[in-house]
Amino acid sequence: MKSSVILFPGSNRDRDMISALTKISGTAPNLVWHTDTDIPDSDLIVVPGGFSYGDYLRSGAIAARSPVMDEIRKAADKGIRVMGVCNGFQILTEAQLLPGALMRNAGLRFVCKTVKLEVTNAETQFTGQYEKGQIIPCPVAHHDGNFFAEADDLKRIEDNGQVAFRYADGTNPNGSINDIAGIINEAGNVLGMMPHPENLIEPDHGGQQGRGIFESALEIVASEAA
Repeated sequence: MKSSVILFPGSNRDRDMISALTKISGTAPNLVWHTDTDIPDSDLIVVPGGFSYGDYLRSGAIAARSPVMDEIRKAADKGIRVMGVCNGFQILTEAQLLPGALMRNAGLRFVCKTVKLEVTNAETQFTGQYEKGQIIPCPVAHHDGNFFAEADDLKRIEDNGQVAFRYADGTNPNGSINDIAGIINEAGNVLGMMPHPENLIEPDHGGQQGRGIFESALEIVASEAA
């Protein structure tokens, strides 16, 4: 699987993502700077976590206006898979590649802990390796992870099956509406999630439950190439 990782000033989870993609796919991803206007041929484009532009204005708001985002939009329109984790999720919502918004955590504090995720939709391009209703652990580390959408948008997201993951068993760390932890776009090729699956891909890190997200995309890429 050919992949690319987008780098912004303030990204700090890029190395974790690079390591995860390399170990799972067997191929190191391309690194794309935020001012680049050309993304190498990719099956998956990832916007990693961190604090792009120091979270000034709003988390992800400045990064969403970087030149590379126009190329990501074009790629998404062509059906190429795009994944945003934590700050990457914030950037994708600010760029309107995903609906809703990520607000300050309800407790107004940075949270860094392991939560439980329920796989709400196991039929997406990113969740095929899981079963619907499966509960997996996953670490979070954010200050602005409180997902919100207006009533009409929220109904559309729920009705369309766009909720990929929910916080389970009372572990919602930020007050996200309907316990939403991750969503996909209507076309199904763009995923945004606050938890960090790239930090749970090998036993030495406490588990491998995060691998399924990357392996699901890898499986689809392989089937397309067959």
